[in-house]
Amino acid sequence: MRDDIWKEILTLISLYEKAKREKDEIRDELEQKKAEAERYLKLIKELEKQIDNLKLKNAFLATSGDEEAKERIDRLIREIDKCIALLEG
Repeated sequence: MRDDIWKEILTLISLYEKAKREKDEIRDELEQKKAEAERYLKLIKELEKQIDNLKLKNAFLATSGDEEAKERIDRLIREIDKCIALLEG
């Protein structure tokens, strides 16, 4: 009887350790997925910014010459960057 109880205790300990390892693996995987999701969100924001810049560029190109449009866009981007810097600072 003692042997049976001892075997059951060892089985429970083994099951506990296995469940703990699985939990730790799942936690690590979750952290990796969170970090990956954050990287993708940053990439999406950067791509959306590039899309907006291209739309703006195309809007200016449709109404004026290439050089003039590029100058206007560069000026606007510098002004926007200054505003962002002021808001962050």
